[in-house]
Amino acid sequence: MKTVFVTVGTTRFDELVTSVTSPGAVEALKDHGYEHVVLQVGRGSVLPGPESCQGLKLEAYRFKDSIAEDMRRADLVISHAGAGSCLEALGARKPLLVVVNDKLMDNHQLELAKQLHMESHLLYCTCSSLVETLQTMDLSVLLPFTPGLTKNFANFLDKALGIQ
Repeated sequence: MKTVFVTVGTTRFDELVTSVTSPGAVEALKDHGYEHVVLQVGRGSVLPGPESCQGLKLEAYRFKDSIAEDMRRADLVISHAGAGSCLEALGARKPLLVVVNDKLMDNHQLELAKQLHMESHLLYCTCSSLVETLQTMDLSVLLPFTPGLTKNFANFLDKALGIQ
């Protein structure tokens, strides 16, 4: 069963949860052959029920000790732009669509997503462009993230956060 894993990490990102379960997003996922959505909603106030993704099997939960198994089983990961979640998905060698929370001030998440997109490791969008991105995405253009590049990634993060 072709599966999408959606994660907001430990944050609250209700807009991503409602966007990915919207009728347009559900249709786009079905058009790409996905049948199952596993949704990790973190601290958010939205916890969709199985009826939320008409035509797709939906599992939703707040937290688990580890999301590694959900990532391993996924054919696509849709994630908030937190560095930990991005690295975990890239390390698992999963196609990754990052949804940047454009409501955050001083948004280092956008810089991170742009850099990794420029290197062809992920696709990114905002909640307002999620449906269009899902409709037009071509995951075949993505390149694997080489684990040896972790130091480069750490250096990039340091620069983006103004530490270096």
